[in-house]
Amino acid sequence: KRMDKRPIGVMDSGLGGLSVIRVLREQMPQESVIFVGDQGHFPYGTKTKEQIQQLALRIGKFLLEQDVKMMIIACNTATAAALQLLQNELPIPVIGVIEPGAVAATQHHYKRIGVIGTESTIKNGAYAKTLAKLNPTLSVISSSAQPLVSIVEHGQTGTSEAQKAVDTELEVFDNKSIEALILGCTHFPFLQKEIHNKLGSNVQLIDPAFETIRQAKELLTSENQLSDNLTSSINLYSTGDVKDLVAGAQKWLPNGYSKCAHIELNEEG
Repeated sequence: KRMDKRPIGVMDSGLGGLSVIRVLREQMPQESVIFVGDQGHFPYGTKTKEQIQQLALRIGKFLLEQDVKMMIIACNTATAAALQLLQNELPIPVIGVIEPGAVAATQHHYKRIGVIGTESTIKNGAYAKTLAKLNPTLSVISSSAQPLVSIVEHGQTGTSEAQKAVDTELEVFDNKSIEALILGCTHFPFLQKEIHNKLGSNVQLIDPAFETIRQAKELLTSENQLSDNLTSSINLYSTGDVKDLVAGAQKWLPNGYSKCAHIELNEEG
């Protein structure tokens, strides 16, 4: 039985990817992780597709240098803009969060669902397109909730400002009787409490992380690439202010992490 102790690489525009790492740790505790939060270029949601592709590719190349066996784009914006590109350019499997998120939403018999994401993800229509392929009868209401990304990034979850922002951003779903809401940005699971307060507990919140990690585990299992590390490590890197990443990691990674450091990724060209 072959084993592969190399780490799994994970990227996000900021802290949101920690919501995916949290699930990865629960489901695959033996796996080591190298995470890059691109806080130096936060937010991605208002950038052009070309800009996002360039940033994601640079991170992909950095992760390859760290000898990762797989890359997870734990960022819906970067998945929509750059998944295809990274799958073509990198010699390792690359998984994004959008297709798994859509799959998770279509596993139940919902008729009307909402999707919230960044400006870029919603403009791209990535969820609407993928959901239409999986279930053409599903009625989908998509809305950008860009301001919520900053609330999470700046550690304001659990505050009255957070609740006010959620109430404002999710007003579009008033009287739309959605049965479920896809949290189409990895920052949003950290606002579940506020979102539940606004939508009521009948609306199911769908966090794409669970299905993403299930697919990652399935892929590694089929390739005999799971790790049997007894001591796995989590190394976190930020291209911006490490303090924000440390604060987020302390709040949201229950089993801690090995190290957290700042990195500079060279501008190419």
